[in-house]
Amino acid sequence: MGSGCAQSVDPIERLGRKAAEGVRPHAPHGAAPDQSYRHWGLTEPLARPPRPDARTLALTPHSAGRSLPRVMDHVPTRDPVVFLTYDDGADQDPRFVDMVRELRLPVSMFLTDSVAGPRYDHFARLHELGAGIQNHTLDHRALAGLPYAGQRAEICGQQDRLRSRLGLRPRLFRPPYGTYDTTTLRAAADCGISTLVLWRAAMTPTDLAYTRGDHHLRPGDIVLVGPDETTGASLRARTVQVLRRAQQRGLTAGRLEDYLN
Repeated sequence: MGSGCAQSVDPIERLGRKAAEGVRPHAPHGAAPDQSYRHWGLTEPLARPPRPDARTLALTPHSAGRSLPRVMDHVPTRDPVVFLTYDDGADQDPRFVDMVRELRLPVSMFLTDSVAGPRYDHFARLHELGAGIQNHTLDHRALAGLPYAGQRAEICGQQDRLRSRLGLRPRLFRPPYGTYDTTTLRAAADCGISTLVLWRAAMTPTDLAYTRGDHHLRPGDIVLVGPDETTGASLRARTVQVLRRAQQRGLTAGRLEDYLN
């Protein structure tokens, strides 16, 4: 829309568009600024991610010239964003839902049916807030080396389960333990998967660990924020640790599905 039309738009409609774009309207004159970020342990507000440009990601060497899924641990973008991903679905803390809502936090949940299955309602609430719901197999078996039929059953079976329970059919898949082979790629493609999602950084009990490259967060990094079975730190606390590291690098959280779907 040209600038000449902007002023003719009804103020209520403009506010609705801002809400749809995830932009907070300015507080009324004299109103206290939103301090919810402090409630969750951040020292500064979480910046809104930029709207990604329309783009077609180049095929990776894993799939060049073939109709197989891309394999990615990092998104090639200059946008100042990292992507928060969570596996399995064991941690079903309702306060994490509150955190996602209040911070408008983009997250992607890779669900395993045998873990998440009893409480899909928890993930339905997250999905209503904009969380991505993706595939992490039915039973969390290591796939590499299994025959095609077994791998296909794990991946397609979870596709079917997520469709029946949540009305979704994911395009992203994370293989358990991050291990896969060519058979995994074939099976994933036959189940409607476009991308195998790994990670370049993962939250450990002490700090972020990196699988390759620079030992700090970079634009486009996919981050695994898993449960902490050593110290028992909550998923909320671990998420805040990642967000603080991102903010130190001038980054914020982006929505992975906006870049890979």
